[in-house]
Amino acid sequence: MTALPALPELAVTGSTGILGGMVARQLADAGTAQRLLVRDAGRAPELEGAVPLVFSYADPALARQVLEGVKILFMVSGQEAEDRLKQHFTFIDAAAEAGVRHVVYTSLYGAAPDATFTLARDHYATEERIKASGMAYTFLRDNLYLDVLPQLAGEYGVIRGPAGDGAVSAVARQDIARCAVMVLRDPALHVGATYNLTGPEDFTLARAAEILTQGTGRSISYHPETVEEAYRSRESYGAPPWQVDAWVSTYTAIAAGEAAGLSPDVHALTGREPISLAEFVKAPQL
Repeated sequence: MTALPALPELAVTGSTGILGGMVARQLADAGTAQRLLVRDAGRAPELEGAVPLVFSYADPALARQVLEGVKILFMVSGQEAEDRLKQHFTFIDAAAEAGVRHVVYTSLYGAAPDATFTLARDHYATEERIKASGMAYTFLRDNLYLDVLPQLAGEYGVIRGPAGDGAVSAVARQDIARCAVMVLRDPALHVGATYNLTGPEDFTLARAAEILTQGTGRSISYHPETVEEAYRSRESYGAPPWQVDAWVSTYTAIAAGEAAGLSPDVHALTGREPISLAEFVKAPQL
């Protein structure tokens, strides 16, 4: 009887999403075999050397099964949900039980137990759970995505939120993906490291609106809402309170200065300067 080929020792979550998909494709292009852990095998990208396996963050038995034999795990944070932190804990515990040696986790810039941005607190708690698991770890603390700034303007061309005059050092997903791939291809060099991934500049949302106007030809402006206005303007969406708190605190974290500051880590990991907002607007798929 012919033995089945061994599964790859690298597992990647999030490959059906934008960031995880970028990482999976770059790994495949580099000739790195990987398990693609997905909720729906039919949506997994078809990549050379990639084996799709169905899993769930919330199903510990299934997670242990698909992680058996995995040495390195790239864990993209799960979809935003009220119980996302519980799902993260379940998956991390399952990974440790399955014998995973090293977790590379996409965390958040400014993650802290008392962070203004509510979801940054969940990222901090996830980091602490990984540390307590006994597995080696590397944390990629990503700032706000440059990619979402044009979307914030909506169809009317107005970025609305209580960010005041605070600044943000937003970073392109492409840069985050490149950093992740560099870590995953030689993870032993990055054990215990926390990397702050930022763009090359701090800018206010008013300045972002100017750059977007210049780069897109649309007329885009910034309206600095009060916190009360921000909650009222989002009531019509019908979202649960935890989600509205997350939306609003994205902006109040900027106002508090928690999204500002430049890090050299993108350049240190990739050897390339991070992409600026003006460059991204000109070539969003750079």
